Amino acid sequence: MYPTVDIREFPLSVRLVFSYLKNEKISDMARIMESTGLSRRSVMYAVKVLKEANLIDIQICLSDTRRRYYCIKISEDH
Repeated sequence: MYPTVDIREFPLSVRLVFSYLKNEKISDMARIMESTGLSRRSVMYAVKVLKEANLIDIQICLSDTRRRYYCIKISEDH
C-alpha cells in the first residue's frame, strides 16, 4: 500500500498534470504540454514531483527509446 498523499499540497502545475493523467491514464510529454498549456520545464518538474510521490510511472517506448510515456498509478484513494 502506498503512503497517503494529499495532492492539494502540491503546486498548481503538479495538480494540473496529475488531473490530466488521471483522466487520460497514459500520455506523452507533447500531449501533456498541449492539453495543460504548461511549458516543457513545468511538465518535467510536475512529472518529477509525481514520480517521487509514487503517483505515476514512466514507461519507455520500445520502438523509440527517446520517448517516454507517463501513466497514473491506479489507487482507490486518488
